[in-house]
Amino acid sequence: MNIIVCIKQVPDTEAQIKIAPDGKSIVKDGVKWIMNPYDEFGVEEALRIKEKLGGEVTVVGLGPKTVTESLRTALAMGADKGILISDPAAEGSDPIAIGKALAAAIKNLKYDLIFTGQRGVDEDMGLVGATLAEQLGIPHLSIIVKVEVAGDGKSIKVNRPVEGQTLVIESSLPAVVTAQKGLNEPRYASLPGIMKAKKKPIEEKNLAALGLNAGEFGEGARKLKVLQLTPPPQRKAGKIIQGDSPEAKAAELAKVLHEEAKVI
Repeated sequence: MNIIVCIKQVPDTEAQIKIAPDGKSIVKDGVKWIMNPYDEFGVEEALRIKEKLGGEVTVVGLGPKTVTESLRTALAMGADKGILISDPAAEGSDPIAIGKALAAAIKNLKYDLIFTGQRGVDEDMGLVGATLAEQLGIPHLSIIVKVEVAGDGKSIKVNRPVEGQTLVIESSLPAVVTAQKGLNEPRYASLPGIMKAKKKPIEEKNLAALGLNAGEFGEGARKLKVLQLTPPPQRKAGKIIQGDSPEAKAAELAKVLHEEAKVI
């Protein structure tokens, strides 16, 4: 099978994020960038399918040159080759434009299955997978926690959690699957894998090479505009319950929950 995994580079989830002076973006200096965690599930699932059925895994990313680092991570895990869509005109594009660019890079490739993360942990919109599927005219299977590909490679069965239950969906291939936590446990790149990744090809393309109009990309062309970023409110300090005995502490706790927290 030929499998494509779309990768986004995002700030490390443990990084201290600061809002930039414009109030609409974050301060990027000094931030560690990593592969979007949900995309890691897609890479791992693609590799497992490849190991079972054979084929090739291609990873595709959009963004500045630094996205190459995340592509190399996927190559070190076991992917075969990468494609980087890098163009200054695409900086600040919304998910709709990003999906369009990814589709332009993928449409002329041979593919049976496409994985993306179900959302990016930065903007948290979850629109790229649906946009990509719409642009390519293929089925879209979202928030998936289990994937079974038929032996002949022509259809797929997936599990999607809904309201505490499980929805089982069957679809023909090709299709776009957005990966959810629980799909698998991504592997770590081995030292031999890291060394091999340095020699694996990454093809770089800009918007013009993909036949796209740069005017449809970037901050000015966003259909979804960020008006303001605000930090979450600071949490109030916790309260320590005092008392000479467990019974006294329990009574004081009940009093605080009733009179101050008003939850009982």
